[in-house]
Amino acid sequence: MYLERIDSPSDLRRLSYPELDELASELRAFIVNTVTVTGGHLGSNLGAVELTLALHRVFDSPHDILLWDTGHQAYVHKLVTGRRDSFATLRQEGGLSGYPNRTESEHDWVENSHASTILSYAHGFATAQRVMGDPGRRIVAVVGDGSLTGGMAYEALNNLGHSGCKVIIILNDNGRSYAPTVSRLSQSLTRLRLSRTYQRTRFRMGHVVEEMPFIRRLAASGWSGMRTAVQGLTGPSVFFDALGVRYTGPIDGHDIEGMERALTGAAEYNEGPIIIHVLTHKGKGYAPAEEDTVQRLHDFKVVSTDPSSSASPQTYTDAFTGAILAAAERDPRVFAITAAMSGPTGLLPFESRYPERFMDVGIAEQHAVTAAAGMAMGGLRPVVAVYSTFFTRALDQAVFDVGLHKLPVVFALDRAGITGDNGPSHHGIFDLALTLEIPGLTVYAPSSAQELTVMLDHALTLEGPSAIRWPNGAARQIPDSEVGAGLEARQLLSGEDVCIIAVGNMVGAAREAAEKLASEGIGVTLWDPRVLAPLDPDMLSDAARHRLVVTVEDGVREGGAGSHIHGALADLNGGRRCPPVLVLGTPLDYIPHAKPSAILARLGLGGEGIATSVRHALAAAEPD
Repeated sequence: MYLERIDSPSDLRRLSYPELDELASELRAFIVNTVTVTGGHLGSNLGAVELTLALHRVFDSPHDILLWDTGHQAYVHKLVTGRRDSFATLRQEGGLSGYPNRTESEHDWVENSHASTILSYAHGFATAQRVMGDPGRRIVAVVGDGSLTGGMAYEALNNLGHSGCKVIIILNDNGRSYAPTVSRLSQSLTRLRLSRTYQRTRFRMGHVVEEMPFIRRLAASGWSGMRTAVQGLTGPSVFFDALGVRYTGPIDGHDIEGMERALTGAAEYNEGPIIIHVLTHKGKGYAPAEEDTVQRLHDFKVVSTDPSSSASPQTYTDAFTGAILAAAERDPRVFAITAAMSGPTGLLPFESRYPERFMDVGIAEQHAVTAAAGMAMGGLRPVVAVYSTFFTRALDQAVFDVGLHKLPVVFALDRAGITGDNGPSHHGIFDLALTLEIPGLTVYAPSSAQELTVMLDHALTLEGPSAIRWPNGAARQIPDSEVGAGLEARQLLSGEDVCIIAVGNMVGAAREAAEKLASEGIGVTLWDPRVLAPLDPDMLSDAARHRLVVTVEDGVREGGAGSHIHGALADLNGGRRCPPVLVLGTPLDYIPHAKPSAILARLGLGGEGIATSVRHALAAAEPD
């Protein structure tokens, strides 16, 4: 076993190429055995094994700065930088992050899970070295797995080329992000090598040249040069050269020796940034991943083996899939847009049924939102489906391209609130604080699968913009008789002492808290606000009659739903009817990964935690 001997990158340099091939196989098996237990990003890491080994043999990390974009392809990097023995804790509470993490290792520079950013970091590192007079550290940025579909990457490329900074860029071209990558550049990178006409012509010309008497060597050399020139005219080198970035490749990303030669040559290039185009196979070496034509097992989710849970519960994403399909059948103007997330956001069935009304823009949320604005201006009813955490990347566009123009765009924000295993960059705890600041935006927070369906239907009738945010995982189920309508809140319980207003996913925990408090003689009114902007005036009037109002949300307390409800209550009759308001939510902090239920309980957002907070607040409000 070679893997057991690898405790640092320097150990890799002692191995022969046949031994490295054995190590690559061991690494793949080790990753599969771990990730199929813990969950995590599988396909992208299986494709980057040889690339990572070559990088760590040529460059001296952490003296040389190795940067990863996207960070989910850095598992092999973790394994060869001293974290093998703790790899079983991947994505587990208190364990290894699923991304590079500055607190984990000196070999990790950037926690990079929001893609397309690393070339900007590289530009910054190179600039700092120039200004500080420390040119001795080589800067290597690994991009790919969809990160070159994001506009920020091109902004950085443009500035890198203009600056002449010495940065080595590795384009890990696996043709995919989560699913097949949407990019004209990725098409041009493969067009020549996949063209049958080109391949036949190259073979014939090469054969003719080889048969030329006397001048065989000269002719062969000329043919090779002409072939390179033709590739340059139609391939990616023209694009990169125009930006001032030297291009070389493509080369086999599973040939360690060949990559080492290319990397060594790039390290000696001193005339500015250089890009090495490397071809890899996402999911390589693991049959289930290679046979997954959509995602190549981009991420692996652990499925319960409990026989009692044989039927998977409906998720909020499932409810969204059914709702948007039904809406599109009724209204030919409904158009779905996503940013490299067609599978995770539940839009694959929509794409299959209505391909002419579907757009995957790649990792380009800003473009998705402004394109939706144009569609709305043109008469369509666009629905932009992205993760809550990725919506933050398009806030400017949501405010000024959609909100300012009062356009009927629906933002469908999946994975809102505490999401769990992917860590601080994936929790969707900021969307309420952001969306509630957009003038004229209607904000929905469904507390059940049935409410999500009703809310999407209602949002598609509005004349202005809206956002619907829902959590990851199984959806609460309610009978049709308990489903709300329009912009009205729903009162679920009635009591005289405390009014709890629970946002979306928090309704279940708030009901549990209310039952605990009722058993202690504390009368609780429970409201599901359903819509957070505009707030239902009847709910506010009812809340104002209680001794204490408590708001509960799975987003940041500061500036979130509770703050807005508090402000609205204070405005009632100039504040003369405003009782004390306790705002419960997540702290303004970056929350580490763990199971959502464990995080919520730790933050006091489970049933017992809410009840405890209410008891303390009531005690504090009692007169001395």
